[in-house]
Amino acid sequence: MEHKTVLVDGLVTSYLEAGRGEPVVLLHGGEFGGGAEIAWERNIAALAERFRVLAPDMLGFGGTAKVIDFNDGRGMRIRHIARFCETVGVQSAHFVGNSMGAVNLFADTTSDAPMLPVRSLVAICGGGEIQRNEHSAALYDYDATFEAMRRIVTALFCDPAYPADEDYVRRRYEASIAPGAWEALAAARFRRPGLDPPPLPSSARPYHRITVPVLVIEGGRDKLLPRGWAAEIAGQIPGAKSAVVPDAGHCPQIERPDVVNEMILDFLTEQSERAAR
Repeated sequence: MEHKTVLVDGLVTSYLEAGRGEPVVLLHGGEFGGGAEIAWERNIAALAERFRVLAPDMLGFGGTAKVIDFNDGRGMRIRHIARFCETVGVQSAHFVGNSMGAVNLFADTTSDAPMLPVRSLVAICGGGEIQRNEHSAALYDYDATFEAMRRIVTALFCDPAYPADEDYVRRRYEASIAPGAWEALAAARFRRPGLDPPPLPSSARPYHRITVPVLVIEGGRDKLLPRGWAAEIAGQIPGAKSAVVPDAGHCPQIERPDVVNEMILDFLTEQSERAAR
């Protein structure tokens, strides 16, 4: 796994790369302290045995430029990833997204004019109706303190060992307070006084527009999404499949990497073999 940087329309963009073959682009979640390495470090090696894996830090995260578009933050991130793919020579790729990364993939592939070169799509814990509870509040109301980061970690995982692991919580905490990191994510929450808070990501999309193969993966004990959301969304996409990872929260690719890696590899290998016929 190599750490690399590239300029994308003048914006420094950091990414991880490993393996050879058909490209697989991994898009991480949008929680404070998130990023490509912490989201995908337990998956890249397994996927790289068969594919060329690229895991970029999206705008505002990791080593990538800390910028925000107040009018269309999601659209800016999608456009940035599309241009990233062009810059590194990826014309068509399998895409895997977790949480915000998955939501962005669904937002693009259900739009009037998709921009990402999606050949197939794996959505992990992204696309359902985010529940309003103490766990979603922990994600949205982060005040850049260590204990607030522990609440974020509690929200992301079903295993209590994660928030109890001081080193793991500190690692995410340090990432969240890197220069510009907190400011870029917190800025997206700014609203003029008197305005209603923005709605949480919705599951209501024209999923019937998606024409590529899709696998939707649900964490069986996700604290942020309701049970059954993956099958509900997959049922709206022609030919889509869904799966549930038992004993996993909102980041099953971290919590149950062996299970998720097998699911992804089986799905991607099936797509490659089908295309080769």
